[in-house]
Amino acid sequence: MTKSGDEELMTFGGHLEVFRRMLLRIAAVSGALAVAVFCMKDAAWRLLLAPSERQFATYRWIEQAAQAAGFDFQFESFSVDLIATDLSSQFMTHITTSVYLGLLGASPYIVYELLRFISPALYEHERRYSLRVVAVVYALFLIGVLMSYYVIFPISFRFLGTYQVAERIHSTITLDSYISTFTTLTLLMGVVFQLPVLAFFLGKMGIVTAEMLRQYRKHAFLVIMLVAAVITPPDLMTLLLVSVPLYLLYEVSIRVIKVSGGKAA
Repeated sequence: MTKSGDEELMTFGGHLEVFRRMLLRIAAVSGALAVAVFCMKDAAWRLLLAPSERQFATYRWIEQAAQAAGFDFQFESFSVDLIATDLSSQFMTHITTSVYLGLLGASPYIVYELLRFISPALYEHERRYSLRVVAVVYALFLIGVLMSYYVIFPISFRFLGTYQVAERIHSTITLDSYISTFTTLTLLMGVVFQLPVLAFFLGKMGIVTAEMLRQYRKHAFLVIMLVAAVITPPDLMTLLLVSVPLYLLYEVSIRVIKVSGGKAA
């Protein structure tokens, strides 16, 4: 079996030129999407600011679920003011968030370009294998992003934004703080949702086994709580909202290693 690189070997300079063209295409697509997001300011910022509003979908879903279960439950109304403290902060934040959203929108194309770049160096079965792995990685990343957007960030924002140590003290959140917390938490959740993929590779290398992970469940739960405390805002509600999905991912990781043929499965 030969690699798809049966074609004549490229020089190091040739590889660099291919890599450069790939980066230019990625930059062009990401830049075009960032410009499009920048121009669609109203729609983009409705999306970004929606988790800070009382009528956000998550709150309505929780209320509907409670009412379906026979409980007359409604969230209390709340209002948190967002402010800009620097003359250029709104404009610069608009630019940076447009770049972030442009990169997120271009991420399927970026993954495609990276696979296209490395595929000539792979055997046919390796290319099929890598395609499945990348698809799982990307799907888990999106699930983490959606988990942050619909569950973790809105609830943590509501708790922290309305928390008061005294009635006469009112919170006014800066736009920079809002966007920084939003992007950081969303990115981190996309990354930590890769736990089953990491477990799969560690299991294949024989570093961990399903039996080992089962044996250290209690220790893993404590580590997950510590990690969640580091990557989330300092409140108990958000800590639990992050820790529970991470622990479920740990259980999924045990199953993944077992199904994929871990040594002690």
